[in-house]
Amino acid sequence: MPAEATPLKLTIQDSVKAAMRAKEKDRLATLRQITAAIKQIEVDNRTDVDDDGIIAILTKMCKQRRDSLKQFEDAGRDDLAEIEVAELAIIEEFMPTAMTNDEIATAIVETIAKAGATSPKEMGMVMNLLRPQMQGRADMSAVSGLVKAALTS
Repeated sequence: MPAEATPLKLTIQDSVKAAMRAKEKDRLATLRQITAAIKQIEVDNRTDVDDDGIIAILTKMCKQRRDSLKQFEDAGRDDLAEIEVAELAIIEEFMPTAMTNDEIATAIVETIAKAGATSPKEMGMVMNLLRPQMQGRADMSAVSGLVKAALTS
């Protein structure tokens, strides 16, 4: 018996239905990519994906779109870049609100103090503590750079 769908999964499913009713072909295609990615993880792991898992999937999809967008822009393929921008906007609708720079800085300072980290060697420990609260809400590669700078100074 399947477990109950998570709130985020229900929101995505409702968006799929709404896009079908409104005959929004491009939006529907992107929403189906999201549901397919979720289903793939569920089948591979034989488990239901929770909201945190869905956010991780969406984060990965956003990163893929941004990478593709950069490559298409560098190659002068504006037609393909527009598609990536549209897909990225749809995926980001389901992401949690982004953290501000001040929120990120505060979280880094608090986590470093909580962990008692004093050198860049302890960066992994700090990142492991930060990741759950920032996943999908901040660019983790940028956060990594800020943590390293904070531990180096």
